Amino acid sequence: MTDHHDVSVIGPGAGADTLTGRPEGTGFEVYDTEFEAVLGDDARLELVAQTDAHEGPVYIPGQDALYFTTLPRSGNIPWPGTPQAVIKRLALNGLSFPVDECRLSALPADVHMPNGMTLGHDGQLVVCEQGTRSEHARISRVDPVTGQVESLVDGWGGLRLNSPNDVVVRFDGTIWFTDPSYGHLQGFRPEPQLGDYVYRFDPASGRLSVVADCFDKPNGLAFSPDEHILYITDSGANQERGSYHVQRPHHILAFDVRDGTHLAGGRLFAVTTPGFPDGLKTDPAGRVYASSPSGVQVFNPAGDLIGQISVPGAVNFTFGGPGGAVLFITTDMAIWAVVLNTAAGTSQPRDQAPERW
Repeated sequence: MTDHHDVSVIGPGAGADTLTGRPEGTGFEVYDTEFEAVLGDDARLELVAQTDAHEGPVYIPGQDALYFTTLPRSGNIPWPGTPQAVIKRLALNGLSFPVDECRLSALPADVHMPNGMTLGHDGQLVVCEQGTRSEHARISRVDPVTGQVESLVDGWGGLRLNSPNDVVVRFDGTIWFTDPSYGHLQGFRPEPQLGDYVYRFDPASGRLSVVADCFDKPNGLAFSPDEHILYITDSGANQERGSYHVQRPHHILAFDVRDGTHLAGGRLFAVTTPGFPDGLKTDPAGRVYASSPSGVQVFNPAGDLIGQISVPGAVNFTFGGPGGAVLFITTDMAIWAVVLNTAAGTSQPRDQAPERW
């Protein structure tokens, strides 16, 4: 492991208003030369937009647009204080940042406390709806153009889901998602009927299966490039909003995927600090990216921390943009973009598989 050193970056573009310039604490921290290759000679961190981008960022290449779920706000329906969130769309303009706020719009989708999202093989958004006290939690499919919503699954064994948090779609079209009880802990969901499980849902058969029950609070998840490994974060150190219990889990586990249907060989991949891990992604070279309160931490396939993209308050992120090597990071108050080195294997596939579920 090499000595820690900073890599110079270009701050957000002009006209960033209250976030003009590069805020204190942002930048790149290099712990291994492999991360220097990821950054390349022209890596830069730029402000994309100031907005209430919270979770579930999804980039749709054909639209050059970023979708995300908003920071929950207190509403009045069905009673005062009920948290509400929506799905928003940001029309991008290549690598021209920042983006004017007029390019932001809300998707007219009837969803209830949406959180994590991903893109299905048919170009539809797959959404984790945490639900409320009056609306069931569920996994739904949302048309990114019209906002039409289709419910996919809302319970297991006759019992209601807790508050689905994050979701991925495997190449075979199966949907894998985490279901921690954060909705109850945060006061907007009833007492849990199920444990904090990780599930596999097969839209073809309608079957929902528990694939892991060993988590305190399962959160982000991502497959390795060959989909032989599933990485899952456990953010159990975060219980009540804003809490951090250091003796509880704040790590990433790795599981072998058996026959595309089961998980086996669960093992520790990495412990994150400071704070707890949230969102998770892998790049085509097999590196693992995890968001944390300090930014996005990057690990090699062996689980060694090789670097960090420091963006205080980072919540979640996704790859996108021209060439698929732009990392879009949500922070509750803004969206940031990090342009990485495509030659180092960070470039993501631009298109989804054509088959429908």
